[in-house]
Amino acid sequence: MKIYTKAGDRGTSSLLGGNLVPKDHPRLEAYGTLDELNSWLGLLRDQLTDEGMRKALLRIQDRIMVGSTILASEKKETSVPIPEIREEDIIFLEGEIDRMDQELKPLQSFILPGGHTTVSYCHLARTTCRRAERFCIKFIKHSEQTGILVKYLNRLSDYIFILARKMAKDLKIEEIIWQPEF
Repeated sequence: MKIYTKAGDRGTSSLLGGNLVPKDHPRLEAYGTLDELNSWLGLLRDQLTDEGMRKALLRIQDRIMVGSTILASEKKETSVPIPEIREEDIIFLEGEIDRMDQELKPLQSFILPGGHTTVSYCHLARTTCRRAERFCIKFIKHSEQTGILVKYLNRLSDYIFILARKMAKDLKIEEIIWQPEF
């Protein structure tokens, strides 16, 4: 399989199933944003030394690839098996959130992103995740898998937020509480 198809030279891309769509098609916006999110998660994983967290992020990256595959497939039945996101994937995220959150002080206000490069990478991944979620909502009515993908992304952004707070704690970085000036 060659890396270049030349379809992009005409401003189009092929979905699973063979249909050509313009590169600004909403499906491509959605799975392109998941690709961007996956890149941020890879960069974040590269920053971590905790093997458990690294494995969790690798598992999450796999699920993001599954989400991209779901979005790239406009047909329920294809000649290629499409992996699925399952409720257990969401339960995994919730367990990780709960585990990390037990170590953190309760949040009383919004916090400002920053304080350390790794914490900032978390917030960039979180906001990219939220954007991917917004793009995916356009397809929520098309399949059950898109619905669970939206749910997964919603929980994932929560996970990444808690990961940012956990990293700040582990790195001994003081969280900056947002105190609006009036």
